[in-house]
Amino acid sequence: MVGKSPGKVKYICDHCGSIASKWVGQCAQCGEWNSFTEVIAQDRRSLRDSKPSPAKRTKSSMLGDVSLDTVARSASGLFELDRVLGGGLVPGSAILLGGDPGIGKSTLALQCIGHLQHTQQVLYVSGEESLQQIAMRAERLGIDGADIHVLGENEVQLITQHASDIGAQFLVADSIQTLFHAEIPSGPGSVAQVRECASTLVAFAKQSGCTVLLIGHVTKEGGIAGPKVLEHLVDTVLYFEGDHSSRFRLIRAFKNRYGTVNEIGVFAMTEDGLREVSNPSSMFLSQGREAAPGSVVFAIQEATRPLLVEVQALVDSSPLAHPRRVCVGFDPQRLGMLLAVLHRHLEVPVVERDVFVNVAGGIRLTETAADLAVTTALYASAVNRSFPANTVCFGEVGLSGEIRPVPWGESRIHEAASLGFECAVIPSRNKIKNLPSGFEIVSISSLAELVDWMEAGSQADG
Repeated sequence: MVGKSPGKVKYICDHCGSIASKWVGQCAQCGEWNSFTEVIAQDRRSLRDSKPSPAKRTKSSMLGDVSLDTVARSASGLFELDRVLGGGLVPGSAILLGGDPGIGKSTLALQCIGHLQHTQQVLYVSGEESLQQIAMRAERLGIDGADIHVLGENEVQLITQHASDIGAQFLVADSIQTLFHAEIPSGPGSVAQVRECASTLVAFAKQSGCTVLLIGHVTKEGGIAGPKVLEHLVDTVLYFEGDHSSRFRLIRAFKNRYGTVNEIGVFAMTEDGLREVSNPSSMFLSQGREAAPGSVVFAIQEATRPLLVEVQALVDSSPLAHPRRVCVGFDPQRLGMLLAVLHRHLEVPVVERDVFVNVAGGIRLTETAADLAVTTALYASAVNRSFPANTVCFGEVGLSGEIRPVPWGESRIHEAASLGFECAVIPSRNKIKNLPSGFEIVSISSLAELVDWMEAGSQADG
């Protein structure tokens, strides 16, 4: 008697999901090295021999007849999380939450479940921690777990079955990389397992109306581990960010079918768990700050939310043949461009000097509106001149030294005025219609005009 032949071996890229018949060192699709994982394909012969089931007939609808009723959302109990989600949790949605180990993903999920247990049937599934560890964390966070269902299980079919039995309305899977599907021969965490487990949980969410929160690991590059299709399967992709040395945590939406993307929520990590920060600008700025060389306040716009952060720069003589260029919270390549602009158009000697740039509070600046603040801080440090403490600035710097306009100018200024700032240095092409009472605007079109304004201010102070 001839036994069943094993399934065919194939290799799948952990980064992009491309398939190869043999192992290769570099993926031809995404260019990643050593990213291929061996999997065993399922034998499809039995499927070919079986009779096909009759296809279900479906009917199309006219687009104009589709109901436009607003999706009913439920509050998670954390306003900052609801802000990022677009107003709250949507029944039947699938949310993927990623972040570095120890950043607070499990704490956030448990606090959310602690609020929802009073209005919904909730289930916390842990594939990594024991139930005792979860209970200890809940006690530390001050959460009464009387109405919280917890399950220590890794098999996804048993998880969905249990969730269906208790009528779960909110399900947390911590984490998706630890779950496995019994019909997939590869181990937990493989591309095939992560894809199949996520598909099963997303299908359960759509069929039952249960909101599913999947917690995912991240790679060393900062992306969510597993195939890229994992992010395509879910409705919302959230990233939990923050420096472990700082107590501030940011949650950011990179995909949201029910709201805007790039919205952020701000939390502070305390001994009692995550605390919401309703006014993050006041926390990112030092109390009673005074004017100092190399310190400039920048008005950043994160989606619909303006924030004020402090940009610090230090330009100093270097004993090294190749001076250092160190950035914390800013793009090093963009710093190199701004240094070249300073050297060419303002004749600031930075070529043979060490340059350090830091964004206080663990914030990472990605928008080009930060150019003017960074350039101003670099110039002020290089010439040992202070920028006024009651002034904010924003604008994009071009290669010819011109200052380009940026969006959300009025929103940035109103945030600055609400925190007691009295002046803003902005691009001349940014027109502010509703200027706060008593607030002064300094419009500039080039770096040369910025230097003239700072020189005039220093002479007046002298």
